[in-house]
Amino acid sequence: MNKIFLDRIHSIHFIGIGGIGVSAIARMMLLRDVRVSGSDKALSVVTDRLVSLGARIFVGHEVKNLPDDPDAVVYSPAVPTDNSELVVARERGIPIYSYPEILGEISRGMHTIAVAGTHGKTTTTAMLADVFIEAKKSPTVIVGSMLKKWGDNFVAGESNIFIVEACEYKRSFLHLSPEVLVITNIDNDHLDYYGTIEGVQKAFQELVEKVPATGVIVCDPNDPRVAPVLTKAVAHIVDYQLGGGASKLRLQVAGEHNIKNAKAALAVAHVFGIMDETSARALGGFQGTWRRMEFVGRMANGAQVYDDYAHHPTEVRATLQGIRAKHPDERIRVVFEPHLYSRVKFFQDDFARGFGDADEVIIAPIYAGREEVDPLVTKEILAEVIGRIHPHAHVEGDFVAIETYLRTTAQKDDIIVLMGAGDVYKLAPRLLEK
Repeated sequence: MNKIFLDRIHSIHFIGIGGIGVSAIARMMLLRDVRVSGSDKALSVVTDRLVSLGARIFVGHEVKNLPDDPDAVVYSPAVPTDNSELVVARERGIPIYSYPEILGEISRGMHTIAVAGTHGKTTTTAMLADVFIEAKKSPTVIVGSMLKKWGDNFVAGESNIFIVEACEYKRSFLHLSPEVLVITNIDNDHLDYYGTIEGVQKAFQELVEKVPATGVIVCDPNDPRVAPVLTKAVAHIVDYQLGGGASKLRLQVAGEHNIKNAKAALAVAHVFGIMDETSARALGGFQGTWRRMEFVGRMANGAQVYDDYAHHPTEVRATLQGIRAKHPDERIRVVFEPHLYSRVKFFQDDFARGFGDADEVIIAPIYAGREEVDPLVTKEILAEVIGRIHPHAHVEGDFVAIETYLRTTAQKDDIIVLMGAGDVYKLAPRLLEK
């Protein structure tokens, strides 16, 4: 761990403290007996836990929330630049770090394993956490989802190994200093920022060039979108598709994509000398992560409800292929919440081809996230485009209307999949109510 940096921090304030990544840093600081304060637009299970550990958290963003003399202020990427707390911190000359920047500071001085890729990085990071903990390596782990086994997105380790999910959005991962880099895959995404697949690849190439000659890059070098980013690599390249030990894996999580994720984790384990038997035991017990093909329960009539974070056409297709493999004869009904107007605009034709394993697709309202509403991009248009290929794609209004529709039409053998990166997961407990 970057001890010199962390030893300077005695008081720290987080803006957007309830975010999945920022909250992990807050927990890390609390465990180091640093005074932690923060603010967010609403309280949550995440903020409640931080409060129980000693954090002081405010609802809403106001100047008075900012302590008089914090050693640093950390803000979530979702926080706008004109946030009042951020503006005043800047005026006072307080050191300010974005979440990616503080992650980079922590990464320096540690044996960092960074897991990057358009798809699968959360699951692969979580798999690595289980493998390294099973092998008694005691890593520190930060992952972009709750780990089922640990009930958290942060694991505090005693060794100098740091396993971290590396996000590509706005080149965030370039703040990291990885000794081992995993690239699960590269796909069109975040085109509102990168513009083209070449723009995405350029960012990955810059990350590859940060891995030293003594380091390792674990990837599929024959993937046509990965190969171009490796041309200037100085680190040793390990092809996770060729690694031994994969035949011993018996996974609980379904889907071909999860087999690839497990192979990548196994390849990293080999780099650190972890025995295949240990890795197989950990991966065989891996139960997945929050909102990744997660079974959440049954409706009163017996219909099964799954929740999944998929919000990109490739992820939609992979998730539904996995669920279809698990439920080959049942009716699969998807509630899809499109995420970001720009993503819907770029990928509407790809989305149309992504729902092939679903029997019905219900399009929920578009989740705007960081974007302004685009009146030219609507759920009705997306449903129409999907409907050209899929005969049972339609809209049902808001989530209340969707809940009513499902309650009145669900049959005991139905598989209901709530899918998207926004608020669709909140529908699950309502459907499970008796």
